[in-house]
Amino acid sequence: MARKRVEAEPTTATATGTTPSMVRGKDGSAFARCEECKKDVPVALISMHSCSLEARIKMNLEAQIVEKPAEVKKPSERKKATSTEPKAKKAKKEKKSNNPNKPKRPPTAFFIFMDEFRKAFKEANPDNKDVKKVSKEAGEKWKSMTDEEKKPYVDKAAERKAEYDKAMEANNAENEDDQDEGGSEKEDAKQEVQDILDEE
Repeated sequence: MARKRVEAEPTTATATGTTPSMVRGKDGSAFARCEECKKDVPVALISMHSCSLEARIKMNLEAQIVEKPAEVKKPSERKKATSTEPKAKKAKKEKKSNNPNKPKRPPTAFFIFMDEFRKAFKEANPDNKDVKKVSKEAGEKWKSMTDEEKKPYVDKAAERKAEYDKAMEANNAENEDDQDEGGSEKEDAKQEVQDILDEE
């Protein structure tokens, strides 16, 4: 049985101007069960229920007053904050220094397969310009391949990964050397400033 939404009548406390409240059942529900007619009656409308006076009094005793939650304003009712101060811009994150000599990451086994598949697909379908179709076909074929068929691509990817790791180690070693030299230049400059101050 679907229950209807019922607005609660204000209690005597709200009529006098104190905090707003609602009448609820002991279980927190807005409905109370009438024992006489076995119907769910809205707690706020118990006084209008058609059963005997005793049943209404009993249901009224089971009802309790609960504080009404603070009313939430609708977005259309909210006022925008009008401030004459300009909004502070968000600080930009400092990017890591891009090293132009840094090696490029190697492709995965799937992308190595994709390069070969793209060439073969282009030869078979020279009129096709749809990138989505090529990618979709390649993905389906890759999923249907066995591990044995994927092995050459996985091996190539592993070789390229090993080369990349070696190149990264060499690149990191060069960066550390550059940082050490830069640090010594700063120390030399500080020493020169200190010498000038000592002479004065």
